[in-house]
Amino acid sequence: MGISKITVRRRPGAAHLGLLRAGALALPVAIGRAGTGFDKREGDGRTPAGTWRIRRLLYRPDHGQRPVTRLPAAPLRKGDGWCDEPSDRRYNRAVRLPLGGTRPVSHERMWRDDDVYDLVLVLDHNTRPRVAGRGSAVFVHLARPGFAPTAGCVALRRADLVRLLARLRPGARLVVEHG
Repeated sequence: MGISKITVRRRPGAAHLGLLRAGALALPVAIGRAGTGFDKREGDGRTPAGTWRIRRLLYRPDHGQRPVTRLPAAPLRKGDGWCDEPSDRRYNRAVRLPLGGTRPVSHERMWRDDDVYDLVLVLDHNTRPRVAGRGSAVFVHLARPGFAPTAGCVALRRADLVRLLARLRPGARLVVEHG
């Protein structure tokens, strides 16, 4: 059994706050600083509205054991990154750092000093087809203190994400509503 669909809806009056519903769970979340939208663009601060398949869990093995989940899961390693440079062939893909080449390539560092990426659900947003500039590194991850806005991800408290992980089944989908 397990949960196959989770839904995120923006809270009225707060562009960057939302509510995630998964079965009987109703959990507060932070979303993009500019709310949600269907026309996601790199750097616009919006969480992309739509339906996204949850592909896998990435976790920091030095910050706790592998969480209980039926999702595919892999430990993060120092040097893991995610390319967010629209002009690069590796755009919106996991990469190993440092990225080689003759010029700097913009990227997210997955092994961070804060705990935001200790638990990361990778979504299939902008993957088939992968379109340059349509948004990259859109994840479900841990919230910053006070549910500070994200750059476009969905963020939960650690305890809430751990509870959710234990209930999600492989192939589960995230639905982000607009409005």
